[in-house]
Order: sequence, then structure tokens, then C-alpha cells
Amino acid sequence: MVLSWKRPPEAIQISVSPVRSMLVFQEATDDKPNIVLIMADDLGIGDLGCYGNDTIRTPNIDRLAAEGVKLSQHISAASLCTPSRTAFLTGRYPIRSGMVSDENTRVIHSLSVPAGLPLNETTFAAVAKKQGYSTALIGKWHQGLNSRYRSDHNHHPYNYGFDYFYGMPFSLFTPCWPDPSRDTELAISCRLWICVQLLAVTALTLTFGKLSCWFRVPWFVILLMILFTFLLCCVWYYSYTSGLYWDCILMREEEITEQPMKAERAGSIMMKEAVSFLERHREEPFLLFYSFLHVHVPCPTMENFIGTSKHGLYGDNVQEMDFFVGKLLDAIDNLGLRNHTVIYFTSDHGGQLESRLGHVQLGGWNGIYKGGKGMGGWEGGIHVPGLLRWPGKLPAGKVIEEPTSLMDIFPTVAALTGGTVPQDRVIDGQNLMPLLQGAVQHSEHEFLFHYCGVYLHAARWNPKDSKYTSPWSLQTPQVGSLRATFHLCECSGEGVRYHDPPLLFDLSRDPSESTPLTGDTEPLYELVIKTVADAVQAHRKTIIPVQLQLGKELNEDRVWLKPCCGVFPFCLCDKEGNTSNLGP
Repeated sequence: MVLSWKRPPEAIQISVSPVRSMLVFQEATDDKPNIVLIMADDLGIGDLGCYGNDTIRTPNIDRLAAEGVKLSQHISAASLCTPSRTAFLTGRYPIRSGMVSDENTRVIHSLSVPAGLPLNETTFAAVAKKQGYSTALIGKWHQGLNSRYRSDHNHHPYNYGFDYFYGMPFSLFTPCWPDPSRDTELAISCRLWICVQLLAVTALTLTFGKLSCWFRVPWFVILLMILFTFLLCCVWYYSYTSGLYWDCILMREEEITEQPMKAERAGSIMMKEAVSFLERHREEPFLLFYSFLHVHVPCPTMENFIGTSKHGLYGDNVQEMDFFVGKLLDAIDNLGLRNHTVIYFTSDHGGQLESRLGHVQLGGWNGIYKGGKGMGGWEGGIHVPGLLRWPGKLPAGKVIEEPTSLMDIFPTVAALTGGTVPQDRVIDGQNLMPLLQGAVQHSEHEFLFHYCGVYLHAARWNPKDSKYTSPWSLQTPQVGSLRATFHLCECSGEGVRYHDPPLLFDLSRDPSESTPLTGDTEPLYELVIKTVADAVQAHRKTIIPVQLQLGKELNEDRVWLKPCCGVFPFCLCDKEGNTSNLGP
């Protein structure tokens, strides 16, 4: 519960250089299992068969639930991509690292901004790498790229413990697909760059000849040629203002391989990269973070999956994602890694309710839960699937009703790899293994806090005392339904309705948060309000002010940071060629 959330104190900038370590590898064992972390993008918890959906086919994801443990109260630390993934990577609320905003732009909004995950943050990949694991990130990053110039890669996954990266440093968004003119523009770009080079060489040759008295060429001719070359470059650059050309890119390690990307084939290439990584490291312990581009809008889907579902393009895209999950599971089994590999599946937050393709919804379904992506602390925006499989070590078919968090993966990875969590900072996640294996029956999370940017919108109390049987959720402010920015609800201002006292819900009896409790309807009302208020106050005291990475200062475009696979501004390229699909 929170009655108000004031502007944070003056920010403090922190910058620490990353450290690379020498590693000694060893074969995966039960003491150090392989780890595969799979994260979907914008997937609603109600989109999966194992969470109650009977109209979208997800047999491979459902198989994970049947063969492992299902978390029914799994919670994201934020309802938007960048801060949620920050919390997942670091095991900390994103406000602790400054990966939040006090304005409406609450994610890294392009690859042309210097914002990014601070280098002093430790990820689960860095912890695993220190224990001798080979680490890889395949797919979406969305934690920044450059900070000073366009190829410094200051926020590249390399600097956070990942040995290998293939994927999208940004995020899918509407301009990324479809793009019918892409192939034509690639051909024009190549020829135009050749013309610019010829003009530049000619101008330099004439200038040198003029100064050496070899030619009698008027200066205005040389100047006109230089001016024409410059104008040609400017016209080319300003004709490509869409984010398609600067943000919809794919990288292999530190090299741009597609600019712009061919989005519908990206899933196939990513899966081939993942299988290749498994094959290369089958003899040693590894950690693979497979970060799907699915099912974020615009839902680029291969042709052989179009029309296969009952829910339009979005449903098709969910079923394509499930197909790729099956390919990954098959690869693990075929390589003989099944019994020595922990697999985890989740989504970064809830599905987006406002996205439309014409009059048809293009976002996910959050089941019985209220709200969705970007909506502060409502359950629909933060309630996500959580599935874990480790044959012989985790019970098959078990369902855990205790509250858990995406932040728990960080300390869980540390425990599985034999590492330790950093002792110089607050880690908000908890090791899940005792709960998963039945050594304990109750979650270590007594309180969970739900942010919308820097503003605390809700808190959850899971009483440890057995005399209190209900989990409680307190909501304030309530996001107004008539005010939204860029299809996402605001966190503060006129579009938000504040509640004092806050709204109180009993999530065991009212998981849809439809009927707020009052002192007349709930005997423990005053006790719950006071208990959560005290917890919020204690939590706030642990927050150390840092520079806001997603604030206005760092989250604005700089032309000199735009990524380029050629010579700026002639940046279009396709180094993947005609990569074949992995369709059924």
C-alpha cells in the first residue's frame, strides 16, 4: 500500500567498469546443471493451455507444466519490458538501478539513446560465468546499446556476463513488420553508396590535381560536386526517419547482420543460433537465456503459421512461439541433456490490451486478472506464467500457489551454479529451490511491491502468520481508464485517480480485484492497511537514489548513437541472406 509517492531525491550517477574473468569449464552435473531460461514478450497468462486456455494450442509449453512445476502466483516486478527485464536479470527492483522513469516514457525508447543498464549491476549471467558456465543471450535485449558513440557498445550483453549474443538489441514495434519495400531499399542503398564513393574520390582527385596544377578545373565545379555529395547523403538520411531503419536490427555478437531486419524469419534464425550454442557447449555447463521476440506487436509470423489459430494474427504468433519452444526442448533431449538441464519459462509481463489490428485485438489475454501491460500494479499487468522442469529433481505436475517473482531467478541461478549473490547491495529475489523441491512450504516473500515508473502503485502482503490465511493486495493510485499515452496508462498526473485510504483486495477470494474491501466488509481492514503501510515505509528506506536511466536526460535520441552496419548514413544491409525457415 502507498498513500503517495513523491519525486525521488536528487539523482546520483554511478559508473563502474565491467570486469572480464578467466574461466575454467567443466561438464554439467547435478551439482551444476545446465540452465535454459525462456522468456516470452508480452504474453498473457491466459494465452496458455496449462493456465486454462482451451482455444490456442500450446502443447510444448503445456508439456513443461506437466513434466515440472507450475507457479500459479508468479509476479513480474514491472508491467513494461525494460524495467521488468532489468529486475529479472539482476534480482532487484528496477528503481534500485535507475531503470525507471518519472515521465511517460518508461522503457528505452530507441537505440539512439545513451540510457542502459548501469555497468555496476550484476546479472545472473555474470554469476554463472564466474562459476565456469558458458553463457549466451539469444533474442531480445532492450537494456541499451551505445552511450557515447554509435559503436562503443557500452551496454552490449557482453558487458553483463554473456559470452555470446545473437538477437535484437532493441524491441519489436509496429514499424518492424511488414516492410514490403525492404529488399528494394537494400539494393538502392548499395548502389547509392557506390555513387557517393565515386563522387567523393572524383572530388578529392580534382582538388589534388587543382592544387598540384595538373588540372584547370574551376573551384566552383569542385565545390558543387562536394555539395551535391553532401546533399545526397542528407536526402538519403532524412528519407529514413522511421525507427524501422535504426531500431529494427539484428546483431551477431557485436556485428549488425540485418538493418532493417526481416522480422518474420528472425525466429527461425534465433532458434538455429540457440541449437548451435547447445551443440557447441554440450560437454560443459551452460546458461542460455532465450528471449523471444514473440508475441510483441506487430507479431511477425511465418507464412505457414498464418491462419492456424482461432485468434487471428496474435493467436498464430503464440502457436508459432510454442512450435519454437518444442524445437528447443527437442534439441535438449536429442543432445542427451534432458536430465542435467533446468528449464524455466515465463513472460516479461502481462499481455497488452489496447493493441489492435483493425477492430481485432492484437494483444494477449490475461485471464481472470484485471488490467494488462503498462497498468501499474493491477494483476493483469504483472501476473505471468512460471514453469520449471528438471527431471528427477523437481516433482512433475506440481502446482505452487505461493507468491513468487521474476526476481527470484537471479538468486536461484546463483544457488544452482554454486555461486553467491552480491553482498554489497539489496537483492529482492529469493532462491526458489527450497520451495520447488518441497523443503519449505511457504514463500519467503511476505511483501511484494509493484511500481509504475518511480511511483509505487500497489503492494501485496502474504502473511507468514498462519492465523491470516489470505494474500492481500492494496492498490493506489488507480489508473484512470480514460487517459492513456501511446496506448499505455500513465503513472501520475491528471489521468490517475488517487485513493486514500488505498483499495484493498483479498486475492484468495477476489483474484480479479473486482470488489474493494472496506472496514464494514473486512474485520481485519485496519490491521492490513497499517501493516502494509509500515512495510512500504520500511521498503522506501532501502531505496538509494541513483540517476534515472529512463528519464528525459538519458532517454532522448542522439543522431551520433544511431547504429549503422555500413558508413553512416548508408546503413542498410542483410548479411543473413536467404535463411531457410524451420516451419512445420
